[in-house]
Amino acid sequence: MNGRPVKHSLTLKGHRTSVSLEAAFWEAFRQIAHDRGQTLNALAAELDATRDGEVGLASAIRVFVLQTLRR
Repeated sequence: MNGRPVKHSLTLKGHRTSVSLEAAFWEAFRQIAHDRGQTLNALAAELDATRDGEVGLASAIRVFVLQTLRR
């Protein structure tokens, strides 16, 4: 398994942004979005809107994935 981050573009509030996550996190994040009936962009926008301004979006996604999978 390659631990190198993979960059993907997301659209948040009509603006394109790129997020780098390891492939395993992208896979889990996509599955969580699918399970919730959301698009990847919609779930990312939800996390972006609720995250602490001191925390980067990639970190917020990683923590969200970890917390979701622990439940």
